[in-house]
Amino acid sequence: MFAVLTFVLLGILFILFKLVLIVEMREVCVIERLGKFRAVMHPGLHFLIPFFDRVAYRHETREQVLDIPAQSCISKDNIQIDVDGLVYIKVMDGAKASYGIEDYRRASVNLAQTTMRSEIGKLNLSQTFSERDTLNETIVREIDKASDPWGIKVLRYEVRNITPSINVIHTLEKQMEAERNKRAEITLANAARDSMINLSEGDRQEAINLSEGDKQKQINEAEGRAKEIEIIADATAQGISLIADAANQPCGDDAIKMRLMEEYIQQVGNVLNTADVSILPSEIAKLEGFFEGMDKVTATAQGAK
Repeated sequence: MFAVLTFVLLGILFILFKLVLIVEMREVCVIERLGKFRAVMHPGLHFLIPFFDRVAYRHETREQVLDIPAQSCISKDNIQIDVDGLVYIKVMDGAKASYGIEDYRRASVNLAQTTMRSEIGKLNLSQTFSERDTLNETIVREIDKASDPWGIKVLRYEVRNITPSINVIHTLEKQMEAERNKRAEITLANAARDSMINLSEGDRQEAINLSEGDKQKQINEAEGRAKEIEIIADATAQGISLIADAANQPCGDDAIKMRLMEEYIQQVGNVLNTADVSILPSEIAKLEGFFEGMDKVTATAQGAK
């Protein structure tokens, strides 16, 4: 009797297990009735017909990330590179994901690889690095278009690594080194040119400054000589005027004669003292005529006054 009750209880539990279906929040269940698609059960409590309905497929409804293995690609400029990435997908239709494709994950990975290889072939090596965002968008658009019958949505694609071959890396390193050397030579040449320009500008400015200084010096000297001549002329005129006034005074002409004789005798004495050879003037007897000439000069100056 106990064995019968146990058997009946187990049968009831089995029927309840087949009757009640609890779908979790993160998934959907595809239900088949007698091998034919019946419905897609969303999160919650559902009741099935035991032995007629069964859960054929369970699909994750959260966003899934699939790793795209590295593969060898040939760029537009015939350079071999290894590229890998990540693709993010989400199941949008459980029925299509169950019956539209055998394994949508593997199909998504393979489709991403072929699309990536095709798009890499349209770009040069430098473009694969500089236009990575454009490459990602193009791959997402192509994969999403092809995967629409599978009931999945491709959210984004990210190229993770782009690795050229060893020979290409060595070639790029040499090219970069040559480019750095070229930039260094250009920089040095520009520096030398700027230095020469600055030196020539300095020499030119120095020459201008010297010429301006010399010009101003000459002007100043000329003005000084003119001023000196003017002062001397004024002093001479004043001296002549004073001499003329003195000549008009009583005994002025005698004083002038006496002063001239003193000057003459003094100058002759100076000549005799400084000369290496003793000189005796041959016309010493004509001194009287000299003084008579000086009287005429004095008279003329008085007449002019």
